[in-house]
Amino acid sequence: MQNINLPIIDLKQACVKAAHEVIAEKGIEHLSLRDVARKLGVSHQAPYRHYASKDHLLAAVIARCFRDFASFLDARQHFEDPEEDLAAMGGQYIAYAMQHPLEYRLMFGSTWPDTASNSELIRDAVHSFNILRNVLARMHGNSEAALINIDLDAMFIWSNMHGLVTIMQSDAMQYLDLVPHVKNNVPKHVFDMICVAMKSRLSK
Repeated sequence: MQNINLPIIDLKQACVKAAHEVIAEKGIEHLSLRDVARKLGVSHQAPYRHYASKDHLLAAVIARCFRDFASFLDARQHFEDPEEDLAAMGGQYIAYAMQHPLEYRLMFGSTWPDTASNSELIRDAVHSFNILRNVLARMHGNSEAALINIDLDAMFIWSNMHGLVTIMQSDAMQYLDLVPHVKNNVPKHVFDMICVAMKSRLSK
């Protein structure tokens, strides 16, 4: 076995990267610390310096996905008008999900390990959700009464976007015999309808 003698601080991050590769190659159910060690060319005990179990490592992988997801959302074109900013975020959400299907499934389509509650995963997941909350706060304000509406609208928007992604990534899409160009226009149409609903809600 080739020992690449990674510094301890580098080994921790290398384990996360290697685990991500193992999941991509074999599936989440085949992730093991032994496979990660083999991929890195280190002793099978080396990953245990940082991760007590496979579940601890998996939580770190999903947490990294959330950090990358949040960075992707933040990289959108920002607008002073919160409605335009919300639309830009919707476009980024769809783009991330379609460009990174494995990472999207790990975040929103897989069972989180039991160790998630004691890891950075919760913090990073909440941070990505707060990006949406912050835009909605610019619409509703930051009063205590507004907090309920912010969370309700955040869940409304998220459920619509997640449902759209799930459908677009499904095998069924290729058999629906949609009118030409409809598929390409679906994301914009869905988010336009979300904005219509938001305008109606805010005008009440």
